[in-house]
Amino acid sequence: MLSGLARSLLHAMGKECTARGVLTGTEIPVAQQRLQDMLATASDSTAPDVASPGDELPPTLAARAWPMIEMLKGTRSAHGEEAYIMWHAAANF
Repeated sequence: MLSGLARSLLHAMGKECTARGVLTGTEIPVAQQRLQDMLATASDSTAPDVASPGDELPPTLAARAWPMIEMLKGTRSAHGEEAYIMWHAAANF
């Protein structure tokens, strides 16, 4: 389930869903803007309208995108052009 969300986020940022990847300092602001644009035009139709107490709701794309946007902002502001974000998964997803 989470791999689908990761795939959506990476595609929105313009990255491939490979086991290893990197966002460079020059790619980070572009990726951030692309995520923000995606959220501005997307509707989370998978989120239920009404939840019962105790229901465990599946994570929405927006719920996963905002922490990613904050990580991109923080990394870029702390390290400028030298910033980078890397990932490593067991396999392509």
